[in-house]
Amino acid sequence: MTTGMEMPEQPRSRRQTRAAILTHLLQSGGSFRPPLARAVRLSEASLSRILFDLKAEGLIEEVRRPAPYVGGPTGLVSLDRTVALAALELTGQWLSVGVGGLSGELHYTERVPLPKKPTVESVGRVFREALALLRDWTRRRRIRLAQVGVTVPGLGRLSVSGNPIIPCDVGAIGDMFGELFAGVPVTFTNSVVAHATFHRCRTENYPFSDAHLFVFVGQGVAGAWLDDPIENDALDPVELGHMVFGTDGPRCRCGHHGCVEAYTSLPALADLLRVTEAELLRLGSEWVTTIPLTSRVRQELRQRLFRLGLAIGNTLNVKPCRGVVVSGWPSLLTEDDRKAVIDGIDSCLLGGRKLAQVSLAFVPPSMGNDPQAALAFAALCLTRSGGMPAASTEAA
Repeated sequence: MTTGMEMPEQPRSRRQTRAAILTHLLQSGGSFRPPLARAVRLSEASLSRILFDLKAEGLIEEVRRPAPYVGGPTGLVSLDRTVALAALELTGQWLSVGVGGLSGELHYTERVPLPKKPTVESVGRVFREALALLRDWTRRRRIRLAQVGVTVPGLGRLSVSGNPIIPCDVGAIGDMFGELFAGVPVTFTNSVVAHATFHRCRTENYPFSDAHLFVFVGQGVAGAWLDDPIENDALDPVELGHMVFGTDGPRCRCGHHGCVEAYTSLPALADLLRVTEAELLRLGSEWVTTIPLTSRVRQELRQRLFRLGLAIGNTLNVKPCRGVVVSGWPSLLTEDDRKAVIDGIDSCLLGGRKLAQVSLAFVPPSMGNDPQAALAFAALCLTRSGGMPAASTEAA
């Protein structure tokens, strides 16, 4: 029996209903039943029936917590901590592999270094070595993986088999998973999508809950459109790092000159600061206080951030939205330095941000914590499926 609390916009299928519940729990970290029912537009009676199934399948748990108000509920619903996920994150230096849980804790991590000049064949061998380590670790502990998330820099619709940044054959790597982890769902994604997922699900007080643009400034510069996470097109990568600002600019790894990435990526920042990229990565967030910035360098830095703002503004001109999140090294700078990004957006958008009603927020960099981003993506893949196998007729 249902009540008038149910809304007409509730998810259309059983999978979508389960996905809405699990994804909300992933993003919130846990919820009491009444607010959970409101969030997913279900009556408490309908919610109770679905929670019973999810609990029986080992996907959620309910623990007693002090009531949020007198006479309130005491059962806090959260994702089950025993569910095991695997994460593989490809970076410019290595392939990180790990096993963790739905709440983000990692139980095992390993890094397999990449050769200095990677090829499709050598990267394939690195993946095979990492998968052998993962298989051996899970076998010894009799752990059954529920989902695997794999992140590849630059992966997109036009580069599924030939990646332009780190050469790898995604199809062949997928076959390796089929050999070593038969029956375990595996999903590949662009690295920016994984980092966006990590921040949206793991960053406390993440600034936006509705549709927005996420911009990641790391070894490359990329963006992702974020929307309702249970929708199929909710995490759509957008290539803004290779907008060309002048053919007389610095050479980019894509082969062109003057791309925004050639000005603002981590390698470009290292070159400006006269340190190696490895040293910059070693310093992490501390570089901003460790490396002194002369007035000339700071001025050049702001000019480069202005170009980043222009790239973001151009992206918003093509597909408007009201929120932008920037993650990466620009978020470590002072507000005065970061204003250059805002100025770039304002000078590009017709009428500036105020008339376009665009809000800009900065979140901390997530470089160097791999494979946390891939783990967050694996968790989202599992929750978006409703915890149901892709081949299931109910999940279709």
